[in-house]
Amino acid sequence: MALKHPTQTTERLEQREQQMRQAEELLGSLPQATGVAKGLFHGKFIHDWVFPYPSLSRQQNADVTAAVANLNQFCDQHLDPVQIDRNADIPRNVIDGLAELGLLGMTAPASFGGRGFSQKQYCRLLEVIGARCSSTSIFVNAHHSIGMRGLLLFGTDGQKRKWLPDLVHGKKLAAFALTEPEAGSDASNVQTTATPTPDGSHFVLNGQKRYITNGAIADVLTVMARTPVEGSDETAITAFLVTPDMPGFHVTEPRMEKLGIRGTATAKLAFDNLHVPRDNILGPLGKGLKVALTVLDFGRTTFGACCTGAAKTCLHLATEHARTRHQFGRSLAEFELVQQKLARMAAWTYAMEATTTVTAGLIDRGLEDYMLETAMLKVWSTERLWTIVNDAFQIYGGAAYFTDQPLERMLRDHRINQIGEGANEVLMSFIALTGMRGPGMKMKEVNDAIKHPIGGFATVGHFGIDAVRLRMRAPAVPVRSPELRPAARRLGKQIKRLGTTVQWTLVHHREEILDRQLVLERIAWIAMELYATASSLSRLDSELVNGDRSHTATANYFIADSLRRVDRCFRNLRDNDDERLLAAARER
Repeated sequence: MALKHPTQTTERLEQREQQMRQAEELLGSLPQATGVAKGLFHGKFIHDWVFPYPSLSRQQNADVTAAVANLNQFCDQHLDPVQIDRNADIPRNVIDGLAELGLLGMTAPASFGGRGFSQKQYCRLLEVIGARCSSTSIFVNAHHSIGMRGLLLFGTDGQKRKWLPDLVHGKKLAAFALTEPEAGSDASNVQTTATPTPDGSHFVLNGQKRYITNGAIADVLTVMARTPVEGSDETAITAFLVTPDMPGFHVTEPRMEKLGIRGTATAKLAFDNLHVPRDNILGPLGKGLKVALTVLDFGRTTFGACCTGAAKTCLHLATEHARTRHQFGRSLAEFELVQQKLARMAAWTYAMEATTTVTAGLIDRGLEDYMLETAMLKVWSTERLWTIVNDAFQIYGGAAYFTDQPLERMLRDHRINQIGEGANEVLMSFIALTGMRGPGMKMKEVNDAIKHPIGGFATVGHFGIDAVRLRMRAPAVPVRSPELRPAARRLGKQIKRLGTTVQWTLVHHREEILDRQLVLERIAWIAMELYATASSLSRLDSELVNGDRSHTATANYFIADSLRRVDRCFRNLRDNDDERLLAAARER
């Protein structure tokens, strides 16, 4: 094997140090209190945040049921996804109609004209849109879930009074401007600058943004830019509220031509000495990364709802076609390979809905940190939906390839899901590294304590006790239905196994783990499957306790299949062809 040149080695070390600084900037902005997902990496299960299955109050359920009925009626009469796709535009009457239904401000407080819906309620509505038209669901998501979300969460009273009423009622539209030529999934690499004027009254923005949904039609944009840190040469990301009437705001390409989600107005923007008042800073100065990441959490949750709606549509189309299409003297639904696809589609759809509901429930509880869960939901849902769309396409056969069938459009629309709001490869590394950060910090404390045995005796002792408990006892999974206890015990054992595996991985790879993406991918998939399994088990437990057995076979299949996938990931951590794979890649 050829030796690396000293210059290459130095550059690689410098690059790693930069990556570690960026990771600390990213992860350091998160609260370190445990949660459902973080607990999994410790081999623990914070069960009371998953069990019992999150539900709505009687009034909430009545409100959302009525809202869903009104939305379905409106969509039946006015929403034409084929026309939206062909014309590459969502008609203004559709936007106005959605605004009249309150969909563009459902979670905003009533004091600003919103309905004050919970995240679980809102996800029910986004599922309706996601089942019909991806362009429209992404438009709504860009406006409400990420475009105006920063204002709702971080805005001052004055900022909210100024902009929220018009945004809630759809008189104005919102957008979220993060992505740049050098910054996409790498949110901390924003290059747009914001320099304070000498008198400090304004910031002067210069830079470019691209792939901004609603960018050319928005009246208020949350823009991320780098501001100087006082007393140092460093910069930090700050969020600004920008309006297109500010001199220096340029739409360089209003509607970028796209493969799918053609109805969305995806724009390129440029800022040329754009003066933004200091009063338009959103959140604390230099804390824009936290604003951005928090906003994306909400977008990823509704991403799960939209994917659930699309998955249900695919399952319905595939099931009806399989029942009515006959080949070789039998319906397609009678062939086992078709049944395999239908069962898998149904199982993943069930789990997708359950995981979305549990994740939305974490937000509704008022928890401070749910970033890991929303990232898991986004990656797992979009990966599974892509296979669901492909399976439905395969069952339809050649008919699906033609534009008079909806699956052709859905195939084009849903490929972006694995890229948008964080590429899945990046998010999988993020999931694994964020999850392992807590155990890693604990092990570092122990390592430091060993060097000072007198003062660090208690730290080492507590770690030893926890390590023994982790290996001796699996966490409890509190199902109420007796028939689910075997699955609950198996889930608990796999959670314990993840905890011990994380410790082994950290000891084995140490700081090199930052570069071991094949390892991180497997750790992430284990955690995602365990989270989806726990959510599905909670849902099934609730259904059985209430006498509902309509999804029992589907849910049981998902739980068994998901835990089997976890087993494979564990085996592949030690028995794999990673070195051969990397050697083959180096030949390219």
